[in-house]
Amino acid sequence: MKSPRSIAIAGIAAVAMVGALSACSQGAADDGKLELRVATFPPGADQAAYDAFAEQEQQFEELHPDIDIVGLEYEWTAPTFAAQLAGGSLPDVFTVPFTDSKTLLENDQLKDVTDELEELGYADKFNPIIISEVTDADGRIYGFPRQAYANGLHYNRDLFEQAGLDPDQPPATWDEVREAAKTIAEKTGKAGYATMATGNTGGWQLSVQADSRGAQLQEDNGDGTYTSTIDNDATKATLEFLHDLRWEDNSMGANFDLDWGSINQEFAAGNIGMYTSGSDVYTALVRDFGMEPAQYGLTVIPTEDGGGVLGGGDIAVMPPTLDDETKAAAVEWIDWYYMQKLLDEDAAVADAKALAASDQAVGTPVLPVLDRETYDQQQEWIAPYVNVPQDQMTGFIDGIFDQTPVGEFKGQTQPIYALMDNLVQAVLTEQNADIDALLGQIDVDAQALLDE
Repeated sequence: MKSPRSIAIAGIAAVAMVGALSACSQGAADDGKLELRVATFPPGADQAAYDAFAEQEQQFEELHPDIDIVGLEYEWTAPTFAAQLAGGSLPDVFTVPFTDSKTLLENDQLKDVTDELEELGYADKFNPIIISEVTDADGRIYGFPRQAYANGLHYNRDLFEQAGLDPDQPPATWDEVREAAKTIAEKTGKAGYATMATGNTGGWQLSVQADSRGAQLQEDNGDGTYTSTIDNDATKATLEFLHDLRWEDNSMGANFDLDWGSINQEFAAGNIGMYTSGSDVYTALVRDFGMEPAQYGLTVIPTEDGGGVLGGGDIAVMPPTLDDETKAAAVEWIDWYYMQKLLDEDAAVADAKALAASDQAVGTPVLPVLDRETYDQQQEWIAPYVNVPQDQMTGFIDGIFDQTPVGEFKGQTQPIYALMDNLVQAVLTEQNADIDALLGQIDVDAQALLDE
């Protein structure tokens, strides 16, 4: 058992230009065991997270005495993933977002695990929308979907109370979100609502809101090509919504260059009343950003005009350069560490007990990667160990299965998100931004990327 090392993992805006991967460093440890390098947590995670991992690591090594697990600190950031990938510095097991998995598998930069999944016996239990994210045109599978989320509306219960709002009755429409944001800003001096705007996250969250209003941001032509359709009524309504909160209501504070990390930090510090992000962010808010659990609230994102909720998640994968022995060990680890706690009662209970014993979150709402029956059964198994305030998340827990899941558009996802960042920044920093002109231009720019 080794102490975690540090590695940075990033997005793949330029990954298509990267050639074949360099060989990953693999081989036997000094004691003759196979050394398996696996991703753990982002740098800065609290000690309790590492304590929980160390216990799980020890359990695995007792079951597999010929494998020596080496944990590597792991963080996904946008600019440098292609270089990490080409340089062969990735772990033997790491995770990638759904948005990037298609590009990676199309460029032969992930290991095929179809046969292994069939042998494990649960390939047919995956949510079909989710498994499609890592399946190629020939039906081959290149990873294990390990967790998924639907975007939700996160809100600070303390700020709601300070503003005279009922935290047990969160907004259910976008108009109600606007009214609540205005009230919070007026009564508390804090940002009533905020949104991510940089590092591709602005485009991501613009997609979330546009999808909730019924947008289709990209048309799949069915022949491997795509047509950009960002310029539509739902996207326009979303940009007008953000513009009006910023300029008419003055309810969005003064920070308009937030990304995933900084918006979580500001929210955890009590400076933001509401924002949208993945439903699974509670763990990071409490573990990594120090939020008090009693302050946290979660409900579903409002939908209208046939809109749905944008989901995502990540997939446990391997670089294609692994030799057969290391691949077999990697599959053993992925199955044991990520999958069995979703499928097996003893594994689910052991995982929940280990997390709870080290003060890690158990019971954070997610979008199930497996079918509803399997998910409900797993929730029953871990119920005695749930330590998150699910009574403060009932709006999401009760409502998510009634919403229509929407996947992220597939063509040039991250580069187009980067373009969409500019739309968000424009309406938040330019009072007279010409939204129609901005939308007309972005379809031209996005289509140019799609036609490359």
